[in-house]
Amino acid sequence: MSLDEPATSKSAAVPVEITEDEAALYDRQIRLWGLEAQQRMRNATILVVNFRGVATETIKNIVLAGIGKLIIWDCEDVAAEDLGAGFFFRDEDVGKKRVDAAKARIESLNPLVAVETMTSRSALEGEGFDAVVQGVDLVCITDSDRDFLIRANDVCRRSRKPLYAGGTYGLLGYIFCDLLEHEYIASDRSGAKRDGGKDVRVTVSYSPLREALEHRWSGVTRRQTKSLNPAAVFIILALWEFQSVHQGHLPDDSIYVDELETVSNTLIARADVNKDAFPAMPREVVETAVTTATHEFASVCAVVGGMLAQDILKALGVREAPLANFFTFDGNTGSGNVVRMSMT
Repeated sequence: MSLDEPATSKSAAVPVEITEDEAALYDRQIRLWGLEAQQRMRNATILVVNFRGVATETIKNIVLAGIGKLIIWDCEDVAAEDLGAGFFFRDEDVGKKRVDAAKARIESLNPLVAVETMTSRSALEGEGFDAVVQGVDLVCITDSDRDFLIRANDVCRRSRKPLYAGGTYGLLGYIFCDLLEHEYIASDRSGAKRDGGKDVRVTVSYSPLREALEHRWSGVTRRQTKSLNPAAVFIILALWEFQSVHQGHLPDDSIYVDELETVSNTLIARADVNKDAFPAMPREVVETAVTTATHEFASVCAVVGGMLAQDILKALGVREAPLANFFTFDGNTGSGNVVRMSMT
């Protein structure tokens, strides 16, 4: 996203200016990151794909922050298990379309944000998805499988649209982003000015997911490897691989422990991870993943969804360095780490 261009979709002919009432509403945010950043958010259209726990938390935060338009795609009905992490849903919503049940409650958070919903499966297929992506400024896909994320990333790259992906597998969570060539403003603390430095422009080149998955850990020291918590990284990558092999299904029985362990260790060996620091995937990590991967925990969704929303706002506001480029959250320890995958 270029600093010289407003964060508006091609469908918007004229950027919307922030009114006095909006300036009063967003006063605290404007003082935090500036009027120009708030203006970019105000003119942004964001597409969120899949409406589960992570999307719920993300949507809440970006709507309260004052984006221009939110488009939510989801074709599923509210199920009883959605009531845990899906705080937009009520008992009486079970059986209704998720987006239909939640739309009015999302709008009530911030009436200044336009909310649209989509339920057609064809919207995410072929040229239909290309058309949807061309009409937005940023795509956020939650709780999806790896193969769809790769395809969606390719579509976003063709249209020059940034992509965020995030989700949870029980106690584990992840965020991946491909912001293409992203330019942002950072404070130069090396300057000699009395105020601590001056603002400088920084450009970062991101890699698409298909390249990020080929990332090699060669040359990473023992200490650095341990600090990145490779267990969380590679069990998530192994779950993606398992889903791909099993037509989208996750391991949900102890009979899959050996298979998931083998997949994990194959990925670790292929990535050339420092054997002194991380020789193999711990058996207990695999067992926990198999036990919990199909479940949603509200606390994990809150952490991942909150960070996802925060980083989306950073990318739109171009005032701070966004995530680069793969974040994992380990609910077993309450810790998060960022790995630069195939980024220089």
